[in-house]
This record gives sequence, structure tokens and C-alpha cells, in this order.
Amino acid sequence: MKAVVVEQYAPIDQIELKDVPPPSMEPGQLRIRVEAAGIGFVDGLKIEGRYQTKDPLPFIPGTEFAGVVTDAPGAPGGYQPGMRVMGMTRSGALAEEIVVRPEALHPLPDGVAAEVAASFRANYLTALYALSARASLCAGEQLLVLGAAGGTGIAAVQIGKLLGARVIAAASTPDKRAFAQQHGADAVIDYTQAGWRDTLKELTGGHGADVIFDPVGGEMSVQAFRSIAWRGRHLVVGFAAGAIPALPFNLPLLKGGALLGVDLAQIPVREPEVQKRLMSQLTGWLADGQLKPVVGRVFALGDFREAFRTMQTRGALGKMVVRIAT
Repeated sequence: MKAVVVEQYAPIDQIELKDVPPPSMEPGQLRIRVEAAGIGFVDGLKIEGRYQTKDPLPFIPGTEFAGVVTDAPGAPGGYQPGMRVMGMTRSGALAEEIVVRPEALHPLPDGVAAEVAASFRANYLTALYALSARASLCAGEQLLVLGAAGGTGIAAVQIGKLLGARVIAAASTPDKRAFAQQHGADAVIDYTQAGWRDTLKELTGGHGADVIFDPVGGEMSVQAFRSIAWRGRHLVVGFAAGAIPALPFNLPLLKGGALLGVDLAQIPVREPEVQKRLMSQLTGWLADGQLKPVVGRVFALGDFREAFRTMQTRGALGKMVVRIAT
């Protein structure tokens, strides 16, 4: 089968598409023919060996996928050949086939395209877990989304609206801000401008942001926390800007505010019932059309490098997807 193979941690230009043997199966596993795989910021870090944990070399990157079950001895988890599924795994999705345990999968609702499913689970589960399970976002509250045009950011914009919040999307270019408004943001902020905190204060009537969804990091995070409302909640989702901010401890004291960490990788282990409940809520919204996930650009498998480069330039709108099979 064809697969993207990382033999040494390196920039994406040095990673190749290779012919490799299909993965072997162990008892309780299923084989999936991968139709599409999502490309996220974490995938790029893993390829370069810059993520907080390193995958043993060699490995096939890709954590999120959609496809069709082709082999399921004993029907583990109730999955049978021919069923369409979406899944998340530590690695292996950028390949024509993947082998996983049933816990990694979720049935795909009828009518949902593989490209949509491959860009859905990580972003939207992160957003719902952060906003609902961690921040307890309430209807009518003010939600500030940093990096609002990225895959996780635009998911937070959409989920925030479904939860009844007033969503203020912060992004760096006119195209990105228009993109966020197109997908439900009530107001937008250009956070490259020196006076952006004054704009936020005006937009919230001096109240500040009740909840801040922050996948960006860097100095932007500290400045955003300075504009948080009393008893506000700042969700630490990631550090796309590259720098991990250092927040002075007097700020949470003065604001009565809270920093809340969001690590999607730990939810299946530490809070499996929460994940199950949230995935049921998400797929319900997906099935009845309340939630229309945003797909960025779709690339052929042979163009996987361009998918990563587009994602890493921060010029991307939504999540990049690699189409692997029809």
C-alpha cells in the first residue's frame, strides 16, 4: 500500500510517499480502507520531532481519518465490513489502510462525506470539550476565539454559537475575519492592531470576554487574559504561535479568572464517558444539519507536502484534508 513514511524527524519537504506492506492485525482490531485524512498542527510537529511526545521511527503520520471497514474478525465493537467510520489514532492515517481498535472509531452518519469526517472529530471534539466540559460556557456569555480561522478556531466559533454564546472572532487578516463571520461569528477583531483590546472592550460594553478559546499562545495569550471578564475562563488549547506564554500570577487574582487546560489526547483515557457523551452530541448535530463542519482545501495523497505547507504557513482557512481513496 502507499503511505507517507517518516524515517527521520525532518521538515515536510524531506518526507516521502512510499510503498509499504499493509499493517498486520492483532485480535480485537479492525482494518480500515482510508478515504481521507485530516492534517493538523500537531501532525506537523510530530513529523519534525518537535511534539511533546515522539513517535518511534519509522512511523506513518496522521491522527484523524475517515474510511470503510474492510476486515473485522469477530465484529469488535459491533463494527462490520462495509461500515463507514471516522476515527482518531496516535499515528498511521496518511496511508491507504490503517488498523485500529474499535475504541478509536465512531460510526459515520449517513450522507457525511469522508473529507468532512476527516476534518471533524479532533477540531470539534476539542471545541465542545473545551467550551462545555471545561469552561461551562453559558448562553448569552461573551466568547473570544483567538486564531478563529484555523481548524480548531472555526470549530470553536460554530460550537460557541450552538451553545448560545455571543462569539467574537479574532484573526489577523481580512480574509480570515470574513471567513469567521461567514461561519457564525457575531463580531470580529484584528488582533494585529495595537488597540485591539480597546475594540474588545467596546464590543463587550466594558464587560470583557467571559471565555477565551486560545489555540495561539505567545504574547497574544497574556494580552487576551488582561481583557478577561470577572470570573472569566481562559482555555489553553495550544501554541500555534510557537511561544509558550508566561502569565503573571497576579492577573488571575485581580480578574478572579481561571486558566483551564485542554488536552484532547488525554480525554479517552481520563474521561471516556465524557468523550462518549460529547461525541454523541456532536454527531447528533451533524446528522440533523445543525452543525456543518468546515473543510479547508482538499489535496491528493501525492500532494501531501503541499497540504502540510499550507497548514504551516498560517494562511489556511479551516483544516487541510488529504484525499486517499474513493
